[in-house]
Amino acid sequence: MNIVAIIPARGGSKGIPEKNIKNFCGKPLIVWTIETALKNKRLDRVIVSTDDEKIARIAQRHGADAPFMQPVELAQSSSRMEQVFAYALHWLKENENYSVDVIVWLQPTSPLRQNRHINEAMKLFLKEKCDAVISVSELPASHNPYWIYKEPKTGYKSLFNAAGQNIKNIPARRQLLPKYYFMNNIVFVMRAKNLLGTHPTLFGKTQHLYKMSDFYDADINTPDEWLITEMKFRKLKSKVSR
Repeated sequence: MNIVAIIPARGGSKGIPEKNIKNFCGKPLIVWTIETALKNKRLDRVIVSTDDEKIARIAQRHGADAPFMQPVELAQSSSRMEQVFAYALHWLKENENYSVDVIVWLQPTSPLRQNRHINEAMKLFLKEKCDAVISVSELPASHNPYWIYKEPKTGYKSLFNAAGQNIKNIPARRQLLPKYYFMNNIVFVMRAKNLLGTHPTLFGKTQHLYKMSDFYDADINTPDEWLITEMKFRKLKSKVSR
């Protein structure tokens, strides 16, 4: 199988200008993802898909491929990732006669990602022979659907009460809550064929969850989130260097 990491990195960013190449703990943000991917022996290629020439130059300077420029319509905040990946697959086939079997989607805004996360997700993907493996973290109790409320006309109701459950039966203790998970965007493994059919999809027909610690989750959309992620990154690096 040809297993290819694709790092989508558009040039536009409203919350943090030039976010993907902004200096993050000594390197452009995207470089941390590129370097982690290049260390991984399971990956045959590391490709940055971007509409920005500056991002492409930085990616190539640090060892990644940037063989094409994304069309402008695929580099909008509203663009669907299915289209971004499908374009990459078609371009590689038409211009290099290179067929991709498996895509490992790596977000450049996840600098806390470790090489083992890619390996463990790939190991699960190969073991289960599924169409997609999605990295997730457990929702904290404060975000559990049982403890989320909305305000209809008749008064506050929890999400599950609104679905027909009696609010008296909703667990009042954290230990009794059922577990729920959120996509943390650390790693997403998918079969290329998911994207090549009549109805392209990231998920295919069968999926498995790769469960991991929420410490590595990073949601960098504001300057405050950037600073929080830098603090977590430095803490992580200090542990590794000991």
